[in-house]
Amino acid sequence: MTESNGPVGGDSTMPDWEKRFRAPRVSLPDWAEDAPHRSLFVSNATGTYELYAWDRGTGEQRRVTDRANGTTDGTLSPDGAWIWWFDDKDGDEFGVWRRHPFEGYEEGDAPDGGDPVAVPGLDASYPAGLAIGRDQRLAVVGRSTDEDGSTIHVVRGDGDPVEVYRHRESAGVGDLSHDGSLIAIEHTEHGDAMHSALRVMRPDGSPVADLDDTKGGTEELGLEVLGFAPVDGDTRLLVGHQRRGRWEPMVWDVVSGAERDLGLDLPGDVSAEWYPDGSALLIVHSFEARSDMWRFDFASGALTRIETPPGSVSGATARPDGTVEYLWSSAAEPPVVRSTAGGVVLDPPGMRAPASVPVEDVWVEGPGGRIHALIQKPAGASGPLPTVFDIHGGPTWHDSDSFAAGPAAWVDHGYAVVRVNYRGSTGYGREWTDALKHRVGLIELEDIAAVREWAVTSGLADPERLVLTGGSWGGYLTLLGLGTQPDAWAVGLAAVPVADYVTAYHDEMEALKAMDRTLLGGTPEEVPERFAASSPLTYVDAVKAPVYISAGVNDPRCPIQQVENYVSRLAAREAVHEVYRYDAGHGSLVVDERIKQVSLELTFLAKHVPPAV
Repeated sequence: MTESNGPVGGDSTMPDWEKRFRAPRVSLPDWAEDAPHRSLFVSNATGTYELYAWDRGTGEQRRVTDRANGTTDGTLSPDGAWIWWFDDKDGDEFGVWRRHPFEGYEEGDAPDGGDPVAVPGLDASYPAGLAIGRDQRLAVVGRSTDEDGSTIHVVRGDGDPVEVYRHRESAGVGDLSHDGSLIAIEHTEHGDAMHSALRVMRPDGSPVADLDDTKGGTEELGLEVLGFAPVDGDTRLLVGHQRRGRWEPMVWDVVSGAERDLGLDLPGDVSAEWYPDGSALLIVHSFEARSDMWRFDFASGALTRIETPPGSVSGATARPDGTVEYLWSSAAEPPVVRSTAGGVVLDPPGMRAPASVPVEDVWVEGPGGRIHALIQKPAGASGPLPTVFDIHGGPTWHDSDSFAAGPAAWVDHGYAVVRVNYRGSTGYGREWTDALKHRVGLIELEDIAAVREWAVTSGLADPERLVLTGGSWGGYLTLLGLGTQPDAWAVGLAAVPVADYVTAYHDEMEALKAMDRTLLGGTPEEVPERFAASSPLTYVDAVKAPVYISAGVNDPRCPIQQVENYVSRLAAREAVHEVYRYDAGHGSLVVDERIKQVSLELTFLAKHVPPAV
């Protein structure tokens, strides 16, 4: 589709906040390297996020997956013949990869019981990367289980999988070279799950090269695979590194060992991907909660800006004709897939999401340095206002000037919204991200407290009507903040949180156990005092504010039992609280379910902290 469809807002009886969730959205389309007219994207057009095949030549779009709890993990084979997608159970992230013909099955050809398992001989696992080759449906499959740790298997056609890698620490597939002769993996054999090293091997498992920036020195630096050059026989691998205190790309020839430092003079974090002919790189540059795009030409070394509107580019890809498609939004404007050729690339039919208000930038001096916060408030409103501190998850993530239906809903209801990129957030350099160790949770809350003090003294926030909320790590910080700062918050809303850190560690997926060992310096048995200091359960008896908690019963990241332990302690004290449990994992891909959750939060909040009149 190239033209915008549907009126802004749609149904006049529906509130704007609900329209933002219901309005159909699409992801940046993936495309097959050898069949660029074939694309794959994610959309919520039917009310559940699912995978869609798109033939650009004919314009035909077809829903590929149809599961009760939605599907978002999928990729195309290079020839465009197959769509691979990850099949878990009700959002538990534990399952198998399946493959499905791009054109769909002919009537009567679909295998009994549904789609065939893509990798016969491999039991269900947590996914740890997938790379598809051109040779006899060559697949490189990364897996993670509590029993086996991390494993990587190579499969050709319908043959038996061959294990080429195994280690107790976390690892995953990075990329497969264009001719299928080289596999790049990211691993943390050194035990630091925050900083990966790289290994290149052949499909038979024989080693080719290693690159490890964690050796020799007191500071460990991370590496990431950005992709092999898209040319047969080309042994250059695009690598992200942190050698100058931020993420930026370099080119590593995995055979000769030569490294090319691109020396990009851009502040903030820099990521990149290859142009399809391998002659240039598409650069996505993130700085102070916003992003833009550039082209780096290998022959001339020239860096040329690609014009985009102010805001955030959350995904971009260079097409064979040299144009760039990108997913753009701002806090005020909903997301859209644009092209440098002009116009909208893919726009779903139906209602379009209403706009929201722009963000304002605030910098606050904190205990670990300057803290960046993003502020939204109702148009024309003046303080002091009831204020929602909406805390991002991750923790290795950051809030940006991009469209978010949740904060927009708070604003619609008369609340100011403050989002804090605390220590541990990405986008502000390696030192800021890596500050989050040992005093986990407490460090972030120090930064949130500093911004809270600014919000009150500046006249923005009413100190008696301060709300702490967030999902995942943000939900964890919410519960921890209610217990360690009990006089600061009038109410707390925690979605899919860590509530009892020790139980969460023992029940969560293996890759997250590795991350917790890195953050806290060991297991609960090795450093019990750190786990206790960082666990919301430790402080539950100090909580004064009403608490609302929502949790997925199949969540492998913040498992349900540790939430129940926390809730039992609240109930024993007869503390004011409500709990909503739903049949999904770490959040929901079903639009109606997500709207129900937000509605329940708004109702709870209005009861205890009424919005501004």
